[in-house]
Amino acid sequence: MSEHLKDKVIIVTGAGNGFGQLISEKCAAGGAKVVGLDVDADNLKTVFDGITAADGQGVGMIADVTDLAQMRDAARRAIEMYGAIDVLVNNAGIMPLAFFADHAAAMAAWDRAIDINFKGAVHGIAAVYDQMIAQGRGHVVNISSIYGNAGVEGSGVYSATKAAVTVLSDSLRIETKGKIKVTTVKPTGVLGTGLMAGILNEAAAFGLTGQRAAQFAEHWGAAAQGELPGALTDVDSIQYWMITPTELANAVVHVIDQPWGISISDITVRASGEDFVY
Repeated sequence: MSEHLKDKVIIVTGAGNGFGQLISEKCAAGGAKVVGLDVDADNLKTVFDGITAADGQGVGMIADVTDLAQMRDAARRAIEMYGAIDVLVNNAGIMPLAFFADHAAAMAAWDRAIDINFKGAVHGIAAVYDQMIAQGRGHVVNISSIYGNAGVEGSGVYSATKAAVTVLSDSLRIETKGKIKVTTVKPTGVLGTGLMAGILNEAAAFGLTGQRAAQFAEHWGAAAQGELPGALTDVDSIQYWMITPTELANAVVHVIDQPWGISISDITVRASGEDFVY
């Protein structure tokens, strides 16, 4: 049971599906007041209708993280509705993996990744910063990625945006220590979040696998056919191959569900038998 989620006002970007939806639902189930932001009105309505039906508190607001004015307006409306902003989860993101040789086809998606993944996080922070400082406390959770741990082939632009998010988190933490808690979450590879749909060249997904590329390809193919060995799909097995969106969302909720005096600053959740090496 949650101890520290109750009545926290939590803004989640990209709340209309995938990882953001799960975070929103789990925080609301723990007693938080969730303000979900997304550009997809229909998905957002479905998510927050479900939260309300489950006796949770929350509201969906249409807002594009690439538009600072929209983000500031959403923050203003959240304050008007709930009187505070305790937590911001900068979750919205896309993953257009591609090689530099793919630049002609990939450039538009790369530009959008910079706008959403990095500038979107900056806009989110700018939208809530003054309110959190005025309150005397706040918490920013930035979703980075293991892809931001190193420069690898096939993810140059995406990795750069996620490395930038990590640096952004570190700088914010230094500037606001004792005022705003900052958590950097680095998800490992995971199926089912919707991010995979943004991959422009499937071969580019192998960059993080290093010497395990052949094994990853074998497991990937087996997973696509629903034929992974039982030990790789059993969460109680040391060979567990790939975590689920729910397991990642649980980790995010865990870092939020802490007393104000405890800050979990960095977290990576991995499958113990995964093929990613960074």
